[in-house]
Amino acid sequence: MDTFRRLIEAIEAEGIAALVSLAETAGSSPRDAGARMVVRPSGGFNGTIGGGELEYRTLNETRAALAEGRGPARRRSIALGPELGQCCGGRVVWRIETFDARDLTELATLRAAEREGPFVVLARLDADGRVERRPGDAAEDGDWREAFGEETTPVYLFGAGHVGRALVMALAPLPFAVRWIDPRPEAFPERAPANVKFVCAPDPPAELTAAPDGALVVAMTHSHPLDLAVVAEGLRQDRFPYVGVIGSATKRARFVSQLRTAGFAEARVAKLVCPIGAPGIAGKEPAVIGAAVAAHLLMARSAS
Repeated sequence: MDTFRRLIEAIEAEGIAALVSLAETAGSSPRDAGARMVVRPSGGFNGTIGGGELEYRTLNETRAALAEGRGPARRRSIALGPELGQCCGGRVVWRIETFDARDLTELATLRAAEREGPFVVLARLDADGRVERRPGDAAEDGDWREAFGEETTPVYLFGAGHVGRALVMALAPLPFAVRWIDPRPEAFPERAPANVKFVCAPDPPAELTAAPDGALVVAMTHSHPLDLAVVAEGLRQDRFPYVGVIGSATKRARFVSQLRTAGFAEARVAKLVCPIGAPGIAGKEPAVIGAAVAAHLLMARSAS
């Protein structure tokens, strides 16, 4: 979640907004420390601190804080079992902060840092009990560190057909940065999720030359020869943990044969992922395939 973008949008729309953070966790908890929500006075919110009774009660307290207006940060420690009747045996500490137009300049600075990727700030309570944040590594007594943003895994997606579109939508809320590549400019939709970049490339496989190590490569173009060219380039470079192509076992057998004929070593050929998609998910509808491939990419991300 783009925390500071959401806060700025909420303030501009409704005049005030709240940031809820899990400051500490111990034992079993539904989310780790650093999980956040941005809450509006109208009741809307983005993000989650774990759902269930914990989130329900926290949202109620957050709305009460918003009704009182911009003020000191609120902090509370909750034992999930004894206080909320949850099976989790852990404890969490949440913090609620409220912001209004007076904070927009500071939030814009943090938003600028957020655009550049994950970052860390030093935080402390000021004389009014509000959290102030600053860059730097030299912590002083009373400071704590906060990390914002999430490390994203690059995905090079080739093909803007129906399944490509479904996969893009499935990846939209997930920790991926998608470079969506197709030689046909008319194939792309008018809009795409924020984590997606359109690339109209006359030579799609050449896009992998500048791809970072560790990128995940998925081919689902309108052309089997183009699919083959993409995966051949991905396997040739031997620096991508996932090189997959949409298709059946028959398509895999044909591609494997062609790769061997082209001189690829058996160890490289064995890395080809086809069919793609998490095992056990059946269905040929684009949305089903998109969900299955998204799950497969999450598995690859966790393994890399």
